[in-house]
Amino acid sequence: MSLALSLSRAWAYRGFILSSVRRELRSRYSGSLLGISWAVIQPFSLIVLYSVVFSNIMRPLLADHDAPIAYTVYLCAGLLSWNLHSELLSRCVGIFVHNGNLLKKVSFPKLTLPAIAILVALFNFAIIMLIFQGLLLVIGYFPGWVALAALPVIAILVTFSVGLGLLGATINVFYRDVEHLLAMVLQFWFWFTPIVYTLRILPDWVADLLVFNPMVPIVVAMQDIFLDARQPHWPSLLYPLGLAVLFLGLGLLAYRRLGDDIVDEL
Repeated sequence: MSLALSLSRAWAYRGFILSSVRRELRSRYSGSLLGISWAVIQPFSLIVLYSVVFSNIMRPLLADHDAPIAYTVYLCAGLLSWNLHSELLSRCVGIFVHNGNLLKKVSFPKLTLPAIAILVALFNFAIIMLIFQGLLLVIGYFPGWVALAALPVIAILVTFSVGLGLLGATINVFYRDVEHLLAMVLQFWFWFTPIVYTLRILPDWVADLLVFNPMVPIVVAMQDIFLDARQPHWPSLLYPLGLAVLFLGLGLLAYRRLGDDIVDEL
């Protein structure tokens, strides 16, 4: 089946996609006393933990920021971006394997499954990002109109994560090690991204190696926007943008080549 036909069939099932997103969100949080609050509690608990452990070490390294809350803002900007990346990747890579029984029993466009996973992840991110913006307003740290610069940065992040996730999802059907490997890679990847620490504490040779990490310019851009209230260094985002386009193309190409064999392999 051609890629254009696969995408058009998935679009024709947009009602199914939206109803599935609502059903997943409802099933995830129904029966819970705190409900959708759990989407906020988990990332903010990590923020509190890292703030308590690292704030006294890292705060002096944040130039021109003496406020006690500065490190927490720095941490939030990076961690919320990373959580979106991690959730998109984790959800997408396992999406075909985890829904194998459904794919065998019901005929529907397979691309609707990653679309559902993407929308659920974006919904969770939107909630916590809105709360973050509200907190910035309350404490007087809101960056103003500069906050809109986060939108293209997030778009690059989503495109990169979705492209890599779709490529991984297709390969994972044939080699199930991919999903297990991803969980391990994400742990190392997190600590090779300046989220908890600042680039200033790293030796020059380590900082030079991190230029190959596409998440570094994305996270730094978000930190520039929300901590310093300034435009990100846009040229630095050309690298993750290029990789985003590359991996999205590879992901769609892999699906076009192998998509018809997914159900048989499951």
